[in-house]
Amino acid sequence: QVQLVESGGGLVQPGGSLRLACAASGFSLANHVLGWFRQAPGKEREGISFINNRDDDIYYIDSVKGRFTVSRDNAKNTVYLQMNALKPEDSAIYYCAAGPVATILSKFYRTWGQGTQVTVSS
Repeated sequence: QVQLVESGGGLVQPGGSLRLACAASGFSLANHVLGWFRQAPGKEREGISFINNRDDDIYYIDSVKGRFTVSRDNAKNTVYLQMNALKPEDSAIYYCAAGPVATILSKFYRTWGQGTQVTVSS
């Protein structure tokens, strides 16, 4: 069964850090682009980052650039999103998705995880 499972979300104070993991089963992430998306209540889903299959094309939206870092561990078939200096506006459900195209556009991603909640609050 082709599946992505996110983990690592939770409640953190402003300025804190979290590391999200996206573990794949049923297929190899090494052959796919992996994107990270988030959706806050009342807002549209937003693409925030992607990493291509060769790890030589990595993208971040401006609002997370310098604070978030995406990486992959092909041996564990897992991609990570390290989030530092978190802000209340980072609060959202975070999703990972796999696809064939290095893009931030969600329509090109075929396999999605179920999401993990990140809440940044004091």
